[in-house]
Amino acid sequence: MRFALVLVLSPLLAQQAVIPPPLDYTVFRDEVQPIFLKKRPGHARCVECHEHGVPPMEPLAPGAATWTEAQSRKNFDMWKQFGKQLLVHPLAAKAGGDHFHAGGKHWASKDDPEWRILSQWVSGTRGALEPRVLQSNSAGDSIDVINPATNKVVGVIEGIEVPHGVVISPDGTRVYVTNESKRTLDIVDAASLKVTKQVPLSGRPNNLAVSKDGKTVYVAIVQAPGAVDVIDPVAGINLKSIPLKGGIHNVYVTPDGKFAAAGSIPGKLLNIIDTVTNTVAWTLPTDAGVRPMAFVTNPDGSTRQIIIQLSDYHGIAAIDFVTHREVKRVPLPDPTGTPKETQGIQGSPSHGLAITNDGKILWATSKWYGYVAAFSLPDLKLVRVVPVGSHPEWLTIPPDGKNLYVSCAGDDATVVVDNKTMQVVAKIPVGAVPKRNASGMLRTN
Repeated sequence: MRFALVLVLSPLLAQQAVIPPPLDYTVFRDEVQPIFLKKRPGHARCVECHEHGVPPMEPLAPGAATWTEAQSRKNFDMWKQFGKQLLVHPLAAKAGGDHFHAGGKHWASKDDPEWRILSQWVSGTRGALEPRVLQSNSAGDSIDVINPATNKVVGVIEGIEVPHGVVISPDGTRVYVTNESKRTLDIVDAASLKVTKQVPLSGRPNNLAVSKDGKTVYVAIVQAPGAVDVIDPVAGINLKSIPLKGGIHNVYVTPDGKFAAAGSIPGKLLNIIDTVTNTVAWTLPTDAGVRPMAFVTNPDGSTRQIIIQLSDYHGIAAIDFVTHREVKRVPLPDPTGTPKETQGIQGSPSHGLAITNDGKILWATSKWYGYVAAFSLPDLKLVRVVPVGSHPEWLTIPPDGKNLYVSCAGDDATVVVDNKTMQVVAKIPVGAVPKRNASGMLRTN
């Protein structure tokens, strides 16, 4: 009987062992199919060959940018049978790919974001994107990961002593952190929250930004003489340093992705970098050091104004992006009867900006008085002052746009303000002296 039982169960166990995980149609449609349509320098698009090759793809309708839902279903049913070939045919042989692929080699490394998308889809490990707020703790060695749905800390990135800037990659698979103690850009895997690589920088870093396509990370180098380092996060190399006058405190990519804005405190300059050539497009001298920034856009997504905060100024200034001139300066209010905080201000009585996702409200912090102020856009009229706590610093708004997250460095907390009611709705304990924060969609597994 025991022998017969083994004969019955063994085939079942063997069958279970080789059953691959089900492939996700939504991930295929939204993330895999766009790779087939991507034009890479020196290569034909995948779709050009596979519309009449093997495995076949549905032909695009004349003038269509992508496939219909019905066509996507047919593509999925075909390509799920050849999933593993996606991983080896277009991958360079030295990285583990096939010796030859008639369509050429598109990826030199398994670290390429596109290859990672395909690998995770084929293996069934491509997790859902979840909104997250990342709060760096400037006097500690950790970054708290907050779920905005619950306003609870759900993870911690550990082991980065004196983390400065933090940003999420556009595809949600990585977190980039500037490591002041080691002068590196630390690359963190989103699923494990572990540092996977450290890229040496040209000097001590401050804040950072990532390009819209995820292929470039810009790092502000505050150490004299000052620069912006241009990093290839896939290859994990420092491509170049753009020399700039004075240490660079913050760098941002404009909403349309065409420019990077870098502000210098000692140089008293706003530097605008062309992200295609990675060269300086123009500079604007200011009467004080340039600190946080936010961007007001035109209907077509181009940049209309840069809102900046300046050293030793309790307020905001608006810079016209086309004329390169300051067009308005608005002071923050001094509340009657509220004591002014003067310790630890570090020359920045106002040091945090964020614009709501609908573009109607600009938030700014007051470290002097422990509040955030809401201004209407584009007229910059004061709407509301909301007390939040001690030393409010950076601000971020997750993709759903519901709440504003305020890092209160003096309270070791991240305070949550409802963007609609403009009232505090939560206070989240985090690490030591939280300052820079960021938000976006993060891969959770």
